[in-house]
Parts: sequence; structure tokens; C-alpha cells
Amino acid sequence: MRQLYEMLVQKLSGSVLWKEPMQKHTTFRIGGPADIMILPNSIEELHEILGIIRDADVSYMVVGAGSNLLVSDKGIRGVVIKIGPAFADICIEGNKLIAGAGATLTAASRRAQAASLSGLEFAVGIPGSVGGAIMMNAGAYGGEICQVLESAEVMDSLGNIINYTNQEMHFGYRHSRLMEEELIALSGTFLLKPDDPELILSRMQDITERRREKQPIDMPCAGSVFKRPPDNYVGPLVEKAGLKGYRIGGAEVSTKHAGFIVNVGGATCKDVLDLIGFVQSTIKDKYNVILEPEIRVVGEV
Repeated sequence: MRQLYEMLVQKLSGSVLWKEPMQKHTTFRIGGPADIMILPNSIEELHEILGIIRDADVSYMVVGAGSNLLVSDKGIRGVVIKIGPAFADICIEGNKLIAGAGATLTAASRRAQAASLSGLEFAVGIPGSVGGAIMMNAGAYGGEICQVLESAEVMDSLGNIINYTNQEMHFGYRHSRLMEEELIALSGTFLLKPDDPELILSRMQDITERRREKQPIDMPCAGSVFKRPPDNYVGPLVEKAGLKGYRIGGAEVSTKHAGFIVNVGGATCKDVLDLIGFVQSTIKDKYNVILEPEIRVVGEV
């Protein structure tokens, strides 16, 4: 692995990091080291990286803002490719906003508002990247990516660039084609609607205030831990079970919103997984409701 690292350093202009702590790259602030982390500088370099990794027969995974990730305490073996600022361009073409996968959802939402385009208000304050949002069909406050995405530009594991229409993305609840195949989001084209920028801003401010009041945005976490079960809501269910504030190690069921688990200090991946398991078993025993995790757990077990 060290030999591969040294070769990548020589060949690439982007950053190549050795034994990089993943806690620095997740909003949970949890996770052991990745053997190698690469931050490619361009689509062309990403293509080259995939070729090198393929020739070396080494496993890889792709991350963005790390806002929906729980990384194991042992870290990630192989290569982690981080789609970051080099892929963060945002431009407007008529009623369309084209955003690179590394752009933040908040930046995309604000750029749309500045261009008097409505449709991305729901995304303001979601602490993820455009690429991650496309992959998991992110949503909040009545909006979802699938409602506004016209098409996605992706790269497959062989380095081919493909454009998929909304219909070809296999969108579902917190699901997309990117979860089914080895595809890397490069950019998304969003079809929006003209509107008064002041009205758009007002809606964004309302969502921001609601998020601040109801969610632990000031604590390290990975957003909603569980998918919404049919005909129910996770937060009230967990609160009703008396689990608000329940802790295992440094992991706590948020006292602000029981659908979130927060890192109150020094939490490990094991702490979070143990707490997730305890919440799941409690809710199953008390209400016969199965809670399915929404966050992605990755890394060496």
C-alpha cells in the first residue's frame, strides 16, 4: 500500500494523504484512518486515479462532505477518494442550476436564490454535498432531490462519463442508482422555477430557523439516524420510549431531537452502533416498529 501511495504522490497533482484520520472528514467527527486518501483536482485526474487503482487491484470508496457517514474505529482499508472543492463549481443557465458534486447543498440553494430560482430552498442547511445528496436522494421539509434534478453526470468504475436523466436515476426514498452501481457523481443539473428572490429568501430563512430550533446543528452528528418508518415519525417514537438523552459512551440520543444521535465528546463508532442497536431493540419491543438506519456505516469491522 505504501508503494501505491508513493506512486500516486508522484503522478497526481491533487492531494494524496497517508493514513488520514477519517474523523477529520465526517460530520460525526468519528473514524479511524484511511490507508490512502486522494482529493482529485479534476475529472481527468479522477479518471486517471480509477485506472491506477484498477491496475493495483485495490478497493476504493468515494466520499463527499461525510455528513451521512459513520466510519469504523479501525478506519478504511484501501483508497478513499474525496470529491471536494475542485468539483464545487455552480453555474446558472436560464432556469437551470448546474452544480458540481463537491458543492455544498447550502451553496447551491443560495446561488439559486440569488438567481431568482425556486426549488432548492429545502436544501439550505443540509450539511452535505451535491454528490452525496444525489446519491441518497436527500430531502427535508417536504422537498427531495428527485423533485428538482433534471439529470446527473456520473463516472463509472472504468472512467466512462455517463449522463442519466431523472427517470434513469432509480430514485426512491433515500435511494438512487448510485447506490446500486459503482458510480461517482460528478455534477447535477437542477430544473428550477423563476420566483421573487425575496420570497425565496423568506422561505429559506424560515427553514433555517426551524432547523436551528429543532435539530442539534451545533453538535457533531450525521443527520437523521433512521429512515422514517411507514405511518410514523422516528423522533416522537424514540422520545415516547423515554430514550431522549440516553447515552452509551460518548454517543447520545439528542436532547433536542430524538431522531438524531450526537457525539457529545470522544464517541467511537462502537458507541454509536451500540446506541443504534439499543434504540432499535427498544422501539421493536415497545411498539413493534422496525427502525432502519439511514446513515452509511463503512470501514473495517
